Amino acid sequence: MSLKKTYSADGKKCTVVFNVNANAAAGAEKIYLVGDFNSWDETSIPMKKGPDGSFSVKKQLDTNKEYQFRYLLDGKAWINDWKADKYVRSEFANDDNSCVDTSVPKAAKAAKKPAPKSAAKTTDKKPAAKKTSAKTTTAKKSTTTTKKTAKK
Repeated sequence: MSLKKTYSADGKKCTVVFNVNANAAAGAEKIYLVGDFNSWDETSIPMKKGPDGSFSVKKQLDTNKEYQFRYLLDGKAWINDWKADKYVRSEFANDDNSCVDTSVPKAAKAAKKPAPKSAAKTTDKKPAAKKTSAKTTTAKKSTTTTKKTAKK
């Protein structure tokens, strides 16, 4: 099982791929994704069965929210996602619900801001110059050592 998240460029939507692997599917013919995002409707989000017996579905959700969900196998058995972001006690059953958190990661926000051109040029040139001079110095030392050895 897994949750794969991708965020829109504007940070307002998160596309989540919900996946139930073949082992967790336990031979089910149909699996439905059920949760807060569809008012817990047991049949509105069918998952697509893959050739290996796994099931998956994409769902676009608003960002910076938590959604509780579960998987319904063949209309009978409820299972959680083993790799959910967290679990919350269900108010209707003596069980937990899986949660997906669509908060935009802080690193993703920072990555969207381009670095100033002058800073990028300065940063790129300095390390390259240091590396080149270090190699040149090493090469000169090797040549000098070789010449001294040859004279003896």
